[in-house]
Amino acid sequence: MTAAEPVVRMTGISIEFPGVKALDGVDFRLFPGEVHSLMGENGAGKSTLIKALTGVYKIDSGSIEVAGAERRFHGTADAQAAGISTVYQEVNLCPNLTIGENVMLGHEVRGPFGINWSATHRAATRALAKLGLARLDPRRPLSSLSIALQQLVAISRAVATDSRVLILDEPTSSLDAAEVEQLFAVVRRLRDEGVAILFVSHFLDQVYEISD
Repeated sequence: MTAAEPVVRMTGISIEFPGVKALDGVDFRLFPGEVHSLMGENGAGKSTLIKALTGVYKIDSGSIEVAGAERRFHGTADAQAAGISTVYQEVNLCPNLTIGENVMLGHEVRGPFGINWSATHRAATRALAKLGLARLDPRRPLSSLSIALQQLVAISRAVATDSRVLILDEPTSSLDAAEVEQLFAVVRRLRDEGVAILFVSHFLDQVYEISD
């Protein structure tokens, strides 16, 4: 795959629910190192398209290619294994766990006697540092962070797993202007590193600011 080729190619995607055609022959491409915005009014099919790409919904027809290979996702684990991560409007983390445990959840560093927590927290620190969050103690409870910082911790999970595609679904809805700028700085950094980013929003000013 070259830089000029899409990392995601969805062709002729259709999904139908009882009495509703949610997607009808949708084509979509996402390239490495770009921020691509997805917009539309409520009911337009944005969330359905995302859920098709992330394995939540099974497509009725069409095809999905990731890095040039056709994929059939039977669940979110398949999409994650293909390098696709999603950060939702409502942060889907575990507030009862530490920051480091959330960053590395499901990808803990293991040794001969189970999880190596020291190595796991070091790996979490490296992932956080890539987003400018090296100051955060990975052993600190996630619940002690603001919603904005929790969003960035969620993105750190994608960094820790070397995701090639990052989907941000209405990530700024609960953020103030300063927090949005902090998030956008991270988005631009990941874009410059070659991550393909799908930004879903209904804030036109933000779309114009961040989109390629």
